[in-house]
Amino acid sequence: MNAISITALLGEHLAVARTASSGRSAHTVYGGSEHSLRQTLIVLAAGRRLDEHENPGQATLQVLHGRVRLEAGSTSCEATAGDILIIPDSRHALEALEDAGVLLTVAKG
Repeated sequence: MNAISITALLGEHLAVARTASSGRSAHTVYGGSEHSLRQTLIVLAAGRRLDEHENPGQATLQVLHGRVRLEAGSTSCEATAGDILIIPDSRHALEALEDAGVLLTVAKG
């Protein structure tokens, strides 16, 4: 059994994102190509975004820190720490409305 402090990881990656030219940082918490479940911590500095990209499969986004906007086509949804968003089955983008950290969980079928 292995415990991982998401709070500690979030702090580390927020510091990286704030100084990175991309304004972001990510860390695979669990899983990978050999697993059917993958969890990734994604941290974005305020005003930065992940441009529109394909749906990764069945996925959720748990907001751990800050505030984000998930956009898909002409619709969008804002979320804050404690909220969980269902990733739409379409191309989508994510914007940090303030410094933000999210946990992306993807189940591959």
